[in-house]
Amino acid sequence: MSLCDIVRLDGYIQSTYLAVYPSKIMLLDGGCRPDVEMVLDYIKTTLQRPVTDLKVVVVTHMHPDHAGGAHKFKEATGCLIVSADKKRQWYSGIGGRTMHLIDMGLAHYVARRQGRSFRCLYYSANLATDVTLKDGDCVPEFNEWQVLETPGHTDRDISLFHVPSRRVYTADLIIKLRHKFVAPFPIYDPKVYIQSLQRIKELNPSVVMMAHGRELAIDESTFDKLIALAPKHPRTIKDTIKHKLRWRQNTGLNMFKRKRRNNMFNEK
Repeated sequence: MSLCDIVRLDGYIQSTYLAVYPSKIMLLDGGCRPDVEMVLDYIKTTLQRPVTDLKVVVVTHMHPDHAGGAHKFKEATGCLIVSADKKRQWYSGIGGRTMHLIDMGLAHYVARRQGRSFRCLYYSANLATDVTLKDGDCVPEFNEWQVLETPGHTDRDISLFHVPSRRVYTADLIIKLRHKFVAPFPIYDPKVYIQSLQRIKELNPSVVMMAHGRELAIDESTFDKLIALAPKHPRTIKDTIKHKLRWRQNTGLNMFKRKRRNNMFNEK
């Protein structure tokens, strides 16, 4: 059954994409919790379809704007939740639960920056996946869509490649803010992240669909710039705190040295 259209909707803090077929629909990412009502209303009102036509919700990774609505969509439609094949939950253990709260806080910060009203973003730290897929697997019921493992932002990021049209949804791999491209935050493995960018470049997609940005044809030279400017060291909350502490220590030490030199000069 042929694809009718790929629809982009403005989500709470990200772009949300629906692959629309004559008798089935796939949501390319789980979105934020507040996106559930918006997406279901679009299916009922604009498409004039039953919400049960939503057959699959893909979760590309576990951040609030990609996994936050998944369980709610399943409750409302009975859809399958599809995600990467990983043995452990992303937010496992005490450290993981702490990061889960921090990530929701970061999502609230982004929402404020975008002028969004406050909405509840809470979602389970554990994803109840119905189907797990590995690199090269096709999405169940949507065989035109191939899963590509594109980690680096987290250890489980996936992209979705629509083979007939060569369009690819890259979630947070590439971010477009106004007139420039930027790397996502966090980046847990810079080397793997660069390899993921290289893979999408070699795919030669007709269009790249970004969660933070829009659909865009990205040429080879732009990919080369993205790869050249990609972070060479991890960028996480932990690394940021370490950097700030180191900066404060160095600043304090430099101030002490200057003060000591000034005192010595005054004494002379």
